Amino acid sequence: MNKMLESGDIAELRKWISEAEHIVLTCHVRPDGDAIGSTLGMAHLLKTLGRRASVVVPDHPPRSLAFLPGFKEISIFTRHEDYCRRLMAEADLIICCDFNKLSRQDALGAVTGAMECRKVLVDHHQKPDYFCDLTFSYPDMSSTCELMFRIIAAMGYYPEISLDSATCLCTGLLTDTRNLTVNCKNPDIYEVLMRLLEKGVDKQHIVQEALLAQSLGSLRLQSYALSEKLEVLDDLHGAVITLGHDELKRFGYERGDTEGLVNTPLNVNGIVFSFFLREDDDCIKVSARSQEDFPVSLVCEDLFGGGGHLMAAGAEFHGTLAECRRILIEALPRYRQYIPSRLPKIE
Repeated sequence: MNKMLESGDIAELRKWISEAEHIVLTCHVRPDGDAIGSTLGMAHLLKTLGRRASVVVPDHPPRSLAFLPGFKEISIFTRHEDYCRRLMAEADLIICCDFNKLSRQDALGAVTGAMECRKVLVDHHQKPDYFCDLTFSYPDMSSTCELMFRIIAAMGYYPEISLDSATCLCTGLLTDTRNLTVNCKNPDIYEVLMRLLEKGVDKQHIVQEALLAQSLGSLRLQSYALSEKLEVLDDLHGAVITLGHDELKRFGYERGDTEGLVNTPLNVNGIVFSFFLREDDDCIKVSARSQEDFPVSLVCEDLFGGGGHLMAAGAEFHGTLAECRRILIEALPRYRQYIPSRLPKIE
């Protein structure tokens, strides 16, 4: 299962871990289940190995992940900047999880990049910037948590994986695959899941907390978005949802309340791609999902300088929500060639 990993890189990472006293794990801005799961999952393992391990994230993770062991110990850069800078400066090793460019960390990226200690990248996104001394980049992986598990196992540390570590790693795997419904064609992923379950992981609890549970405000917001803001592009077999700042405020929006919304239109027979545009304080957050190999990563890269995976991508647009929507709607017909010729009529 670990044949795809370079043995020399694995040996180097194990050596670096053995030599480090303090290891910081960090991830991308607006961290999701895979970002938090991979950082916390590795942090728990490192503590079992007797290392001091700290998790530093650019901004607050969603409340849907508060059930994860170690969540309360996460250091948040936008909340405690001086403390986070001190943790980074004290590190002998920094492990960057689930992002391919320093810009994906916003203001924290400059701090990460300025650190002179050894750095390791563990990520599954396309086209990484090689800003680390050691890079594990595998875009075909379902999730960074799957990759992190494989790295841990390849280093010979599977016996040291605790229930806390396994729970965090399993959370990232399940959230990035939407409970094994997307991005999980490689059958090896089921062996990874089996090995995590052997540690005592409660899969049903993870799915309920990280994927299904909603606040009343979140339910009402998503219902409004689907009822009033969903645009169906019949001739292109696509869907676009937009939510402005005032609409989010109306429903008491909190980070994570729109999690999974972009996937919902894909449940309609005949829709092959879905875009969700959300007006945040500093940008328009673009999220895209697809099926039938429609390349939303290409659309996000071409139009907004974003990217990701073939059928799961995103970007940030610095302008108005109306302008972002206009650019997207006007450009989508250029990608008609990627739409399968035989699709059922959207009803």
